[in-house]
Amino acid sequence: MAKTASPGDKLAIATWNINSVRLRIGNVRRFLQRFSPDVLCLQEIKATDQDFPGARFIDMGYPHLAVRGEKGYNGVAVVSRVPIENMRFENWVEKVDRRHVTVDLPGGIELHNFYVPAGGDVPDIAANPKFEHKLKFLDEMARWFAGRRDDTAKRVLVGDLNVAPLETDVWSHKSLLKVVSHTPVEVDLMNKLMASHDWVDAVRHFVPASEKLYTWWSYRSPDWDKADKGRRLDHVWVTPALKPRLKSAQVVRPARGWQTASDHAPVIVTIDVPS
Repeated sequence: MAKTASPGDKLAIATWNINSVRLRIGNVRRFLQRFSPDVLCLQEIKATDQDFPGARFIDMGYPHLAVRGEKGYNGVAVVSRVPIENMRFENWVEKVDRRHVTVDLPGGIELHNFYVPAGGDVPDIAANPKFEHKLKFLDEMARWFAGRRDDTAKRVLVGDLNVAPLETDVWSHKSLLKVVSHTPVEVDLMNKLMASHDWVDAVRHFVPASEKLYTWWSYRSPDWDKADKGRRLDHVWVTPALKPRLKSAQVVRPARGWQTASDHAPVIVTIDVPS
C-alpha cells in the first residue's frame, strides 16, 4: 500500500531490467508482494507511456508513477509507494531513445534511473556502431555528472549500466576481457563515471569486492543456475552524502529462475531517509 517516508525511516529502492513489463507483470507482482520495496526502478520496459500498465501498479499499492516508454525497445519507469516529484530526463548522445528518468524522493533524494546501451556483440567502434554509441553514452554521463558535482548532494543512480567493472563481477575475467560489458575501455569509462561524482557502489559497500556477484545470466545457457556464468550489470550508486545512511543491499537471484523470467535479477538497496 502507498505510504509516506519521513526522516529516519528506511527507504528501500529496487532496480530491475524487466525485459518487457507487460510480459512479466506477474513476476513484478510476485516481487513487490514478497519484498515490498518503496521504490522500483524498471528498465527495458518495452511499452509506450500509453501502454504501460500503470493501473496494475496502482492496484498493487504503487500509485506514484514516472514513465518514459518506447514501443518495443528501451524505456524506463519509476513506480513508488512514496511520493515522487519533478520528473525530468536527459536525452543522451543526441538520441531520443528513452534511457533515463529522474525524480525527487522524500528527504531531498534525487533519483536517476538509467538504461545504458548494451553495445552489441563486437567491441570495435569501427565495425559496430552500437559499441560506439555505448562508449559515447558512458562518457557523456561522466561529463554531465562532473559538471553538476556537489559534495552535499543526496543522489542515487540506479539501473542496468551494462558494464561489469570488477574481475569478480564476471564469471571469468580472462574469458570476458574481449566480450562487450567487461572490456578494458568500458571499465575505464565506468571508473570515469564513478569518479565524476565520487559515487559509492552501494552493493559492494556490503559485499566485498573479493566475492563473486552477478545480476545477469544469459538466456543462452540451458541451466543458468548450475553454469553460473553471470555478470553484474545492474548497479545502485549513492553520492558520499548518503554513504553513512546505507543500511543493506541484496541481489534477488531467485527471481532469475521464475517462470518467464527476465535475464536480470532485481537489486535492492535500503537507506535511511535524510532529514
